Amino acid sequence: MPQDWPRHPEKLIRAYREHGFREERTLDALLREQAERHGDRLALVSGADRYDYAALDLLVDRVAAGLAALPVRRGERVLLRLPNRGEYVVALFALLRIGAVPVLALPSLGPADLESLLRTSEACAVVTAPGRGGGAAAAARIGADAPSVRHVITAGPPEEGALPWGSLAESAPLPPARRADPEDLALLLLSGGTTGTPKLIPRTHADYGYNALASARACGVDRDAVYLAVLPAAHNFPMVSPGIVGVLGSGGAVVLGPDPSPTTAFALVERERATITSLVPALVPSWLEEAGRTRHDLSSLRVLQVGGARLDEATARRVGPVLGCRLQQVFGMAEGLNNYTALDDPEDVVCTTQGRPLSPADEVLVVGEDGSPVPPGSPGELLTRGPYTLRGYYRARELDPLRFTPDGFYRTGDLVTRSERGDLTVVGRVKDQVNRAGEKIAAVEVEEHLMALPGVRAAAVLGVPDPVLGERSVAVLVTDGPLPAREEVRAAMLERGAAPFKVPDEVRWAASLPLTGVGKIDKKRLRRDFEGL
Repeated sequence: MPQDWPRHPEKLIRAYREHGFREERTLDALLREQAERHGDRLALVSGADRYDYAALDLLVDRVAAGLAALPVRRGERVLLRLPNRGEYVVALFALLRIGAVPVLALPSLGPADLESLLRTSEACAVVTAPGRGGGAAAAARIGADAPSVRHVITAGPPEEGALPWGSLAESAPLPPARRADPEDLALLLLSGGTTGTPKLIPRTHADYGYNALASARACGVDRDAVYLAVLPAAHNFPMVSPGIVGVLGSGGAVVLGPDPSPTTAFALVERERATITSLVPALVPSWLEEAGRTRHDLSSLRVLQVGGARLDEATARRVGPVLGCRLQQVFGMAEGLNNYTALDDPEDVVCTTQGRPLSPADEVLVVGEDGSPVPPGSPGELLTRGPYTLRGYYRARELDPLRFTPDGFYRTGDLVTRSERGDLTVVGRVKDQVNRAGEKIAAVEVEEHLMALPGVRAAAVLGVPDPVLGERSVAVLVTDGPLPAREEVRAAMLERGAAPFKVPDEVRWAASLPLTGVGKIDKKRLRRDFEGL
């Protein structure tokens, strides 16, 4: 039977373990150990619900037993499609505890993406909740076409055809299960996707645990940390950089914010005395504006992490004076490599770079179009391999020759410069995608939707610099008749199952699209031409 995903070579794993670059425990064991050490300490806050470590660990045990009784079996995949609420954290650790594999999906994903994820992962169950993207009924409709789905579980009001979340928590805790191998598949993350629908990223207990705990050390997170998670928990950034897993694994407290608006977040910072939180650049200006007039006490906040896209220098320099905390820039990817500016870095480094690799074992190459290394300060594509960077996507081996070098380096598609001391600065992308407010949008996927519109003969999607979003998406269309308005495009794309954030921010007309010598759309030329549109 072919392997679903390529692992690191055994010889390399042994070397990583010898030097402490792989975690020897499973992810759920991190929570268990903290519960045994200081069970009465606060672990998780979600709305009015507050759990100390002992209570959280017991609830995880009960839900794990309920899932096993369905049954959800070891190695089976379960799609998590939940907003930031306590059930997300409990379901994640409960699945890990029984050896099942959570698939972390954003609540905002459209039906087309969800159908693709269910088909690729062959998930046996979906855990969902009412709200944006629909609840159990929507998941049930999608799951009806996926023969692998046996159960739909809803963390909300009862819905026909769905199992209520509360019934899982009524189960008696399971007896101790056989210990999982830390090198086992732990969970599946979603890639930003550069061709079509998102790809699944396999992460093991060993690599993800190391990623989380090493990040916690780099970010000054310990048992006194209070992490406010306002970005969607399904993202790698708020999950493991150091995020929910890194903070809980360090004995700190996690506060789940229902949305990233500054009015909501500032109230939680004051109430819970939050010490660290994470944002994408598009959210920073509104936080700075609100901070100038808020009456909430933000004095507990020590670190604001910003990642997912490049933060402009002018905004970066305002963070410290306005919010009264330290800025930490973060540059990473769900596929692995994380970079951080250090908390004691000079201000110029913090405000103008995206940091240095997390691990001494992270290997980084910056290469030109011919694959040769470029000198410090020159732009090139970032290639990387290391103890927590994948060696291939899940059930997508056809991508290996495209996304990985023969010696195992992952082609990130990011265009960066590297300073003499190793600081990375993101200057663009090689891959054809739009980085809109931290959400990676595959141009080809949107173009496919646009080409389905009546009268559209050709379509190209570009990422154009935007002071708020980082990049806004612009659709350039060649049409037989009138140019469709953006609202028409939006309605058509949503009807086809696209996620709302993938709808172009702007729609432009062109008489024709420039082509390369082999007949492909010449986006470099189109981007230059766009400056004059």
